[in-house]
Amino acid sequence: MLIVFFRAIILYALVIFSIRLMGKRQIGELQPSELVITILVSNIATLPIEDTTIPMTTGIIPILTLVSLDVIMSALTLRSRKLRQIVSGSPKVIISNGEIDQAQMKKLRFSVDDLMESLHDYNIFDISEVQYAIVETTGKISVMQKNDYRSLTPSDIELYGESKNPPQILIDDGVVMHGAIDFLGLDMKFLNEILKKNNVNASDVFLMSCDEDKNYKLIKKEDSH
Repeated sequence: MLIVFFRAIILYALVIFSIRLMGKRQIGELQPSELVITILVSNIATLPIEDTTIPMTTGIIPILTLVSLDVIMSALTLRSRKLRQIVSGSPKVIISNGEIDQAQMKKLRFSVDDLMESLHDYNIFDISEVQYAIVETTGKISVMQKNDYRSLTPSDIELYGESKNPPQILIDDGVVMHGAIDFLGLDMKFLNEILKKNNVNASDVFLMSCDEDKNYKLIKKEDSH
């Protein structure tokens, strides 16, 4: 039983490392080749756990081989557009100028229900509002609404302002985020002054965020005194 426990820990760590090596993507954003490798890696990892007579190398070597192939393939597809299209396909336009390309939908085996379900993600319930829609290589549909139905933006009414980065989390459940402090161009002296002003220690803070203008929001832990 102890052997199974340690095998599971080792393979868990290996799979996490492998997925991280492949890059950060959500399952729905995986390219076909990445999805295949993800499925194979998960299946191979279970074999040495379920059967202790199988050597660990039987699981480790194939996993590392598959991940290495994915990394190599990713590097090759970055250099070659043609290879990228062969491996991942290319985006397909299914709505242009408000007109649905029914032939393209049939090629993609997209039903009207599939299309409407994707439009609902954009809070679009009337297909007449759509100007342009394209099926990405991941299968996700990206949509552009007609001008009459788009949300009003500041530029539409000539209300211009400086674009700024969003606030960063400086303290997360008592832990100081030094990377965020550096990102904002601040230092620990600034943070300590804020903490002193609010009469708290960093360990007493549940959440503290701050923007580039040094406007901050501090929330204490409920059990702090």
